[in-house]
Amino acid sequence: MNKIVVPAKIENLQKVLNFVNQELESVEYDKKSLLQLELSIEEAYVNIANYAYESEDGDVLISFIIDENPTQVTIQFIDCGTPYNPLDNEDPETFSKIEDKEIGGLGILLIKKNVDSIGYEYQDGKNILTLKKIVDD
Repeated sequence: MNKIVVPAKIENLQKVLNFVNQELESVEYDKKSLLQLELSIEEAYVNIANYAYESEDGDVLISFIIDENPTQVTIQFIDCGTPYNPLDNEDPETFSKIEDKEIGGLGILLIKKNVDSIGYEYQDGKNILTLKKIVDD
């Protein structure tokens, strides 16, 4: 398992994506799966950066594990911010006109649609969001 700790700020998103891409250099993966994984990581990280710490600063620990047969990536986002389970919310309705929609919720829906599993737990004062994605060809 490899890890990176970054301040939960939008400007660190590229650092997080670079870390993930560097970790994936050792495996073969499907390009579509990589794009889905990157989109999911971006959505999860941006939500943490925007909402976890309200007006204070804080860090995000991101761990990365690769399992084989099939090749599956597990990414955990761990922060000490405000407790928030994104899985508690119902998926937003996506069939109405865009001007009639409420703001929010689409990021979590995108993550759910693009990874094989998503989990959340609050443990020892920490939010732990876990994404799993099979990236084989």
